[in-house]
Amino acid sequence: MEFRPFSVRLTTRFRGLTERSGVLIRGVGPDGADAWGEFSPFADYGPEQRGRWWAAAMEAAHGLLPAPLQSDVECAAIIPELDPVPAAALASAYGCRTAKVKVGGPRGRDPDPAATLRADCARVEAVAAALGSGGHIRVDVNGAWPLSAAVASIAALESAARAGGIDGIEYVEQPCASIGDLAALRRRVDVRIAADESIRLTGDVDAVVRAEAADILVLKPSPLGGARAVVEMVERYGLPVVVSSAMESSVGLATALAAALALSEQPFAHGLGTGTLLATDTVAHTLAPVAGRLAPIPLRVTA
Repeated sequence: MEFRPFSVRLTTRFRGLTERSGVLIRGVGPDGADAWGEFSPFADYGPEQRGRWWAAAMEAAHGLLPAPLQSDVECAAIIPELDPVPAAALASAYGCRTAKVKVGGPRGRDPDPAATLRADCARVEAVAAALGSGGHIRVDVNGAWPLSAAVASIAALESAARAGGIDGIEYVEQPCASIGDLAALRRRVDVRIAADESIRLTGDVDAVVRAEAADILVLKPSPLGGARAVVEMVERYGLPVVVSSAMESSVGLATALAAALALSEQPFAHGLGTGTLLATDTVAHTLAPVAGRLAPIPLRVTA
């Protein structure tokens, strides 16, 4: 096997990052052709989390991705915590009918939550207006809200989406950090709740399902052990699923896409539009949505 360190730049700051780095792994698939995996865990990941990411990279580098059931999938735009005008411009540039808008500010260290919520509402309204009638908005909080603030925050963001011309919020992703708080919030609001970090950081979907903490599972193949592991989770739990990337280069994104393609059609657009946020990439042609849909392309690795 061959191992190639890489670093790629992002077009805008995302989760506090302006670049992503890791190692590409070239192996050989069952058909004798080159196969590529990506190992790019976030710096704060521990040994167990890195181990799952390594398993995903090796699965791809051995060409063991699941067989597709679809030729392409609908995917969502992803809008970082930008000011309203650039957020709306990015939503329009994507060409997707669904956008995931980052909200909530810095988890656990926001000096002015009221100002953050006002900025979040302005961003959501601007993106809703850019999408227009028939568009869909979901918001991703990354666990930043305390339970005590979550109900009012959701109501404010729903009002902002309606002010922009969209009928409310499709779902709220990881509004609170703990599974217990997710479950409690889900009982208090009408909007759907999706779990991401509660699954991604532990690999424990069972705990989320047992607690009835989520209506939707957000599954990221790289942190969860690979595309086949995600397909098995979908078959086991039966809840609606959004397959999402972990802000990888196009090599890692291809693993996430393989998982989504191996599923039956899901009711919500997948979170696979992150290639648009790459200023540089590990391949000649970035894996990015066209007219709101993402299809596999040959990966000509240049890193």
